Amino acid sequence: MADHILIVDDDAAIRDSMQQFMERSGFNTFTASSAEETLQLLKTNSVEVIITDIILPGKDGLMLTDAVKKKYNIDVIVMTGYSGNYSYEEAISKGASDFVFKPVRFEEVLLRLKRVLRERQLTKERVQILGKLEKLAITDGLTTLYNLRHFYNQLEIEVGRSNRYGHSLGLLLLDIDHFKVYNDSFGHLEGDKVLIRLGQIIRSCLRTMDSAYRYGGEEFTIILPETGGEEAKTVAHRIRNAVKAAIFFPEPDKPQHVTISVGVTEYCNKEELTTFIQRADKAMYLSKLAGRNKVSSLFAEQA
Repeated sequence: MADHILIVDDDAAIRDSMQQFMERSGFNTFTASSAEETLQLLKTNSVEVIITDIILPGKDGLMLTDAVKKKYNIDVIVMTGYSGNYSYEEAISKGASDFVFKPVRFEEVLLRLKRVLRERQLTKERVQILGKLEKLAITDGLTTLYNLRHFYNQLEIEVGRSNRYGHSLGLLLLDIDHFKVYNDSFGHLEGDKVLIRLGQIIRSCLRTMDSAYRYGGEEFTIILPETGGEEAKTVAHRIRNAVKAAIFFPEPDKPQHVTISVGVTEYCNKEELTTFIQRADKAMYLSKLAGRNKVSSLFAEQA
């Protein structure tokens, strides 16, 4: 797809000639004769680069550059007939990506435009790579749920919000029942398939604001913002039932089911994070003691 270029110059001859040159060079182009017209065009058109003269009626090219950079992710190349360093420095300080002296050679403008677009693409790729790296740093490689480190960071944030605004905060901790037996019977690859599927099931049972984490091994934990104890138990039962209903085929003729034991608790104002997490763990242990495939709750007043 061709990049979109906006040429801004109050000289119609220069504007039209440059537009024809850029279109022959493979770009989609718009033109404007003033800063005001430019800003109106940007409201309804996608543009990668603006090529603008400094001398314009009304707001000049430097004011236009400043306004564009404050609002849009658009590169600006500035043209001027003044050859002093001051204009160059001011243009760069306003956010211009490059600077061309008049009278301009369109071939030179084209070379500078291609360099700006190349740097723009490299920046976009760097941002995408950094985004992927940041996601990898907080994601469990097998289940693609968040990892344990991110759990502690996010729980601290949610606890801070709960303390600050008085919102309820629920926490679930769950463990796959007899998972070692499943692994020993069918192998770790089949066990991994169970973990992956469980991650998918958990996601399907949660709201957008909730977050799920692989806590370690076959354990998972779920943070439920603005959720009281009874609501958290409802979520826990929903997940437990969904897991119980899932069918696994570690061998073609041997369909299998797995179950989970879930512990539920609710944050108590100003308590330590470790106390909060340990209470969820104790609640999960109660589910194990009750025969597994259960949901148990334990709240601060009961602990």
